[in-house]
Amino acid sequence: MTGEPAGTGRAAAMPECHDEVCITCSDTAVQVRVLQLLDDDLAIVDTGAGHEEVSVALVSAQVGDTILVHAREAIGVVRP
Repeated sequence: MTGEPAGTGRAAAMPECHDEVCITCSDTAVQVRVLQLLDDDLAIVDTGAGHEEVSVALVSAQVGDTILVHAREAIGVVRP
């Protein structure tokens, strides 16, 4: 991915993805459990290896839900 920051008129020094695989997260969504909902559509989640803050702006997640997260963005709620 390459981009141009707003108002700079030049390309940003961002890593590029090659071979259709994201170098940041390997194009893998992971299941995590929502521990706490925060302001600004953020949540604290349990990854199994620790706690992380992710965005839940695109999903209707509740505390206790299992969600799919890709690049720190929740992309789905896993329903039983």
